Amino acid sequence: MDRQCKDCAPTTPSKRRAAPHPGPRCATHHRAVKRQRSERAHGRRLESTFGITAEEYAALYEAQGGVCYICLRANGKTKRLAVDHDHELAKGHPHPDDQACRYCLRGLACGWCNYEVLGRLGDNPATYRRIASSLETPPARRLFLHNLVHNL
Repeated sequence: MDRQCKDCAPTTPSKRRAAPHPGPRCATHHRAVKRQRSERAHGRRLESTFGITAEEYAALYEAQGGVCYICLRANGKTKRLAVDHDHELAKGHPHPDDQACRYCLRGLACGWCNYEVLGRLGDNPATYRRIASSLETPPARRLFLHNLVHNL
């Protein structure tokens, strides 16, 4: 017996009674159904956790140019960008601590920036200014250039 994808099946009526759970899907339809389920689940998670819709997520993604707002490299094509929110600001809003609202959000960040950069370095802007200053004029370069100038 030749098994056929239930979504590819011909639309002509069959003489057989309709099955409650028709057969399997081909790989193309399986991927399409899996993608739809994933998008619906993501939309529900966005609404329950952050109070935004999938359309608002897409609008924020477009407003950021389709990249992580921190590193400007990750584009979310392989893995969706995470919704980054301000935990301290969220504590003052009338929602549970494990949730956020649209007013607590900062942007969409890749996993690395969200967990490793913001998670480890924290939310203190002075930390990031200090890092930028150290990259522009590293301490070792200041020391050795100072010694070079004085030894000439």
